[in-house]
Parts: sequence; structure tokens; C-alpha cells
Amino acid sequence: MTGGDIAGLIAAGVFALLVLLLAVPILKLGRVFDEVRTSIRSISDGATPLMDEVTATVSTTNQQLKKVDGIASNVSDASANISALSSLVAATLGSPLIKVAAFSYGVRSAFTSRRKPSSGRRSR
Repeated sequence: MTGGDIAGLIAAGVFALLVLLLAVPILKLGRVFDEVRTSIRSISDGATPLMDEVTATVSTTNQQLKKVDGIASNVSDASANISALSSLVAATLGSPLIKVAAFSYGVRSAFTSRRKPSSGRRSR
């Protein structure tokens, strides 16, 4: 055997040792990837029912919000109707009440002026 053959055998032995030393971390890394895959699968299996429940909850919430929106629009219509009715009552009763108040003031002032005799005048 020549020196080149011995160097080749040593290089092959070192390379085989390097492969053996690197095989252990590579195998462990493969196991880690397997664990990650099973974890992701279990999370995915657990997330699917949760997503279904969230979808059902959002659907129910949307239905309730539609009902609340209807109630709010009805309350808005009712308040507009009450405001219109209040304006109508004020316009209908306000003017006659002012006239009645003015008339009663006039009658009252007429009676009070008849009761008090004027200075210098006498009634017969």
C-alpha cells in the first residue's frame, strides 16, 4: 500500500465517522418534524369544530342584530310620530288658548275698570 492509498482510507474512515456523527442529529430532527406534523394535525382537528362554532355564533349574532336594527327603526319612527303629534297639538290648541286668555284678560280688565270709579266722574 502506498501513502496515497493510506490517505484515501483515512479520508474514507473520517468521512464515514462524520456521516455517523451527523446521522444522529438528522434522525432526531426527523423525529421533531414528525412531532410537529402530529401537533399541527391535532391542532387542525381541534380548530375545525371551533371554527364551526364561531360561524354559528356569528350567524346567530347577525340575526339578533337584525332584530335590534328593526326595533331601533321602529323606535325612531315612533319618536318622529310623537314629535309630529306634539307639534300638531301645540298648533291646534295653542292659538285658541291664547285667544281665550286674551279674551279673559279683556273681560277681567273691563270688570275691574267698571268697579273702580274714576276720579272726578260719578256714575248715575
